[in-house]
Amino acid sequence: MIKVTTKRNGVVIGYGGMGGWHTRYLKESNAVNLLGVYDIKPERNALAEENGIHAYDSWQQVLDDPNVDFVTLAVPNELHKPLAIEAMAAGKHVISEKPVTLSSADLQDIFDASAKYGRLFTTHQNRRWDCDYLMMKQAYASGVLGRVFNIESRIQGSRGIPGDWRGKKEHGGGMILDWGVHLIDQMVGIVNDRKIERVYCRCDHITNDEVDDGFQLDLYFEGGVTGRIEVGTSHFISMPRFYMTGTDGAAIINDWRENTRVVACKDWSEKDVKPVVTAAGLTKTMAPRDEKTTVESEITRPDSDVHDFYRNWVATINGEATQLVTHPQLMRVMKIMEAAFESDRVGTPVLLDDVGVIDPQ
Repeated sequence: MIKVTTKRNGVVIGYGGMGGWHTRYLKESNAVNLLGVYDIKPERNALAEENGIHAYDSWQQVLDDPNVDFVTLAVPNELHKPLAIEAMAAGKHVISEKPVTLSSADLQDIFDASAKYGRLFTTHQNRRWDCDYLMMKQAYASGVLGRVFNIESRIQGSRGIPGDWRGKKEHGGGMILDWGVHLIDQMVGIVNDRKIERVYCRCDHITNDEVDDGFQLDLYFEGGVTGRIEVGTSHFISMPRFYMTGTDGAAIINDWRENTRVVACKDWSEKDVKPVVTAAGLTKTMAPRDEKTTVESEITRPDSDVHDFYRNWVATINGEATQLVTHPQLMRVMKIMEAAFESDRVGTPVLLDDVGVIDPQ
């Protein structure tokens, strides 16, 4: 657990789904004093008061409160940029929900404001604390699979795209900007030792014509490593959450609640392979291996506490740590998403000449 010596005062802007999530966590935080919330809808402010949380009368009242060290923006995506810049100009540090902005140009404007006003800015990349991601990151770094050449990451459901902001382009809807921002961040966190050379993306429009309700994104890293990211909202049988293959083994997580299963080769020189009888004939090529030439193990779920996001944030404000979710990392993910949209538009892979910054997570 990250240590924090001095707690900081925070206000959550927006008391909807994620705003409620943030307030629940911050009420029990050992790093943050939750001063209150503000929402433009009076009924949500009233609900906050009913839940024992102070509600500010206005956004300006939040900005004018000298006790507020930072704000967390849990508002529609198109409002992240103006509110973040206003808050930093008023002397507040800022956490924004994802996706931060709808373009890299807008994101750069936020970074420029952070530098101008000397305030910290970051994004709530909470899924860096997901156990399935951390286990696959461990599998990649361990070397037990040999030279890893392919990693697959999937999130699949069967309820279509939600009928809220996620279905509207003007609000930054669609699955690339909703789930893609997390899964891309995880993929470059796993393969954090290589640059991305190009991307190829195909978007789905099964239940929504305005925004993507699913996508298949391939990231081609230097050195022959491919990362496949898939998100689907019309899948009644889900494929494995993670699957990683290397020259000497494979690792799989079927469900995010499971441990990681690892099968590694201990002897390539298997002799007298018995052919497998199939409906149409025999095959040696696809004959399964056994315990004579492979060894199976598990990577168990690590201890992980998403509260460390806020603990790191407060420690950084206090000058006791460095920011875990950095500006170069945020910009890299934003440019990958932009390239994904462009690849889908033109129907071909898109080169990424300016997204080669290696800033390990």
